[in-house]
Amino acid sequence: MALNSKGLLVGLVTALIALANPAAAIDFTNVAFIQTATGTTSIPVGHLEFCQSRPAECRPHDRIEPATVLNEANWQQLVSVNNYYNQTIVPVTDMELYQTEEFWTYPNGYGDCEDFALIKRRDLIAAGWHPSTLLIAVVKEANGNGHAVLIARTDRGDMVLDNQHGAIRLWSETPYKYVKRQSQAHAGQWVDMIDDRVTIVAANGN
Repeated sequence: MALNSKGLLVGLVTALIALANPAAAIDFTNVAFIQTATGTTSIPVGHLEFCQSRPAECRPHDRIEPATVLNEANWQQLVSVNNYYNQTIVPVTDMELYQTEEFWTYPNGYGDCEDFALIKRRDLIAAGWHPSTLLIAVVKEANGNGHAVLIARTDRGDMVLDNQHGAIRLWSETPYKYVKRQSQAHAGQWVDMIDDRVTIVAANGN
């Protein structure tokens, strides 16, 4: 009887913790979340230079928020920020703008894919999202070209904000091969992503 009582107590405590912190009850092994390798990896050269010029934006986070609990209000924040910048920034390559292959910065009317990701991340942080749940990721397009997107880690999965597609989708529903992303613990560190999908979803233009 004592054993059963102890088990009941442990179960009750676990349930209370989950209620107090819904993110603690999320199954992060679900396909909706992309897995990452242990340890850090190389930082993209453009982001390294960005961090050197803006060190305050590339520090360790005060804590790791496992995921943002998605509700109607913060979902609308994602949609609004994504749509606003996709509609108002003119996509231009770094070579055309700055005569260099890689230059990460906030866009001023014009910008490359990583510039879209940077400003969307900045605005969502200002709106109350914890920085550890907003992660810039480097991906490969079907043609092999590099691309950058913003991942919002939510309790519904890793949602992708992309300047090439208007709709916000789960990472597994996008036509990319995922390479690496920012660490949840440190904005200036990166981790490899494990994208072992056999078939990559085809783009539908939306």
